[in-house]
Amino acid sequence: MKIKFWSTLTALTIVVVSYFYLSDQQQEVEATPIIVSKPTPQPTLLYGFPIDSFEVTKGKVKWNQFLSEILSEYNVSGQQLYELSKISKKIYDVRRLKAGSEYVIIHDRDSLKTAKQFVFEPSITEYVVYNFEDSIYAELIQKPIEVVERTLAVEINSSMYEAILEQNSSPILVQRLVDVFAWQVDFFRIAKGDRLKVVFEEQLVDGEISDIGEIKAAYFEHIGKEYYAIPYAHKEKIDYFDEEGKSLRKTFLRAPLNFSRISSRYSPRRFHPVQKRYKAHLGTDYAAPTGTPIRTVGDGVVLEARYHGGNGNYVKIQHNSNYTTQYLHMSRIAKGIRPGVKVKQGTTIGFVGKTGLANGPHLCFRFWKNGRQVDALKVDLPASKGIDTASLAVFKLHADSVKSQLDLIKFPEPEPLLAYIKYPLPNVD
Repeated sequence: MKIKFWSTLTALTIVVVSYFYLSDQQQEVEATPIIVSKPTPQPTLLYGFPIDSFEVTKGKVKWNQFLSEILSEYNVSGQQLYELSKISKKIYDVRRLKAGSEYVIIHDRDSLKTAKQFVFEPSITEYVVYNFEDSIYAELIQKPIEVVERTLAVEINSSMYEAILEQNSSPILVQRLVDVFAWQVDFFRIAKGDRLKVVFEEQLVDGEISDIGEIKAAYFEHIGKEYYAIPYAHKEKIDYFDEEGKSLRKTFLRAPLNFSRISSRYSPRRFHPVQKRYKAHLGTDYAAPTGTPIRTVGDGVVLEARYHGGNGNYVKIQHNSNYTTQYLHMSRIAKGIRPGVKVKQGTTIGFVGKTGLANGPHLCFRFWKNGRQVDALKVDLPASKGIDTASLAVFKLHADSVKSQLDLIKFPEPEPLLAYIKYPLPNVD
């Protein structure tokens, strides 16, 4: 009985002591103040410079405006400008500020408004810093480029250019596709209902499209015919092939201009707009704005590059023993293009104009085959070599994968037509 009494008393004592001990500990915890550290405020940066204590002025370079004029209100001395012009020559010459380009001046907030930095954007992908604080220096900085993969599927109603721009992509994509399908698709005969799919890389700077990277896959449905463009590394370079391994590239480009309008075709009898009489027109006329680059349709050697009465400024190129081309009425011949010079397919050889017998800016393109002038739009262009037999099996596995990726891209559904419903006239009797 005594043992049970003392056991109970001991247990009660432990409970009471534990209660008071835990209460004291809780009071100590509650009494200890909690110190919350405030985050250190981060400075506002512009082009990497803190601007919280300064003022920022933005503007655009005016025509024939120099840096000295822009900074005349910002307490920059002639000596500083002289030092900057010497330092910056190899970076970006201050005398070559491009009209319309944006600039930023970071300066003091006082009445002197002393400039600390002048930042100029010569292009969307880079900016130039001219620094006046502490030490004078110039620095060209490349902006970070984000590469994203995009897919696009469009049906053409008016032009490929408009169809692609309606999908919020860049005109550069149009040029890339023209280069890929230049030998298969007649871009001067794009028909309503032609369709295309493309997988491509888009390069973004500050959220804006700066360039189009690799075309990773493409499909073009043109006047009822289907064309695939499958990139493949072959013989140490990437080129485009169809699903059977045949090269999309021909020995000659389909046309010497990217985008223009055919204003007159090859004809044995055409009324000449300047001479006002009927005569043979053994070429194809492409109407285009003055200054549009003209490219050679194939590799070759320049035979002639000069001015001649009716032809105006022209270039003639020998491609091989069978083919010769000529490009007439140029506003000017490109620098370095002269007899004996070797040119590669796609090289700019001159610019559209209206020299010689021409009543408007255009290019007259002439094509010889085996010494006889022929219609360039009807000539059967020889193809480049395709995938060799040893590599064909591996290529076809790759082609199947690319085609499967394109098949997953769906064309947009056509907009529903509004139906006109005839309601019965109310009975007025």
